[in-house]
Amino acid sequence: MELNKYRVMWLFVFFDLPTETKKDRRNAQQFRKNLLKDGFTMMQYSVYMRHCASSESADAHEKRIKALLPPFGKVSILRITDKQYGNIINFWGKVIVPKEPSPMQLELF
Repeated sequence: MELNKYRVMWLFVFFDLPTETKKDRRNAQQFRKNLLKDGFTMMQYSVYMRHCASSESADAHEKRIKALLPPFGKVSILRITDKQYGNIINFWGKVIVPKEPSPMQLELF
């Protein structure tokens, strides 16, 4: 049985963090490490993404991100459905790269 592509979510975290001081660099690096610990993968240097099986799961991850925010800089969170994510087109130079398949989900009844 296929999961509902309108219920399954993708979270994107975009950020622009200061790196002028040693403390700023440490805060930025810690934020990135925390995103990775929470199951996010790096899409681009300041863009991380994570697959969530439901809106409730996305809520929990958003709450974690809010608790991990560094003291300075801009962080944005975007939530889209799996159906919307299916329209992504990735390029490496002029070559189209297919999107990564959605992670397999175990459904218990």
